[in-house]
Amino acid sequence: MLWPMLAIALAFCGIAVLGVLAARVFVEVRRLARQVATSSQRITRAAEDLERAAKPLAAQTAHTLRQDG
Repeated sequence: MLWPMLAIALAFCGIAVLGVLAARVFVEVRRLARQVATSSQRITRAAEDLERAAKPLAAQTAHTLRQDG
């Protein structure tokens, strides 16, 4: 009777440990997802800023190439 009880107790402890680890993974995945979303927004803003900054230069280059050609 001792061995089956011990096996059941060890199985319960193993499942409890897996549950705790799964909860920690879930929390870390949510944190990572938030960081990825924030980074994606910042990259999008930077790309928009770069596009706005490049427009005058592109227009000036196009104008210069039309004059030379």
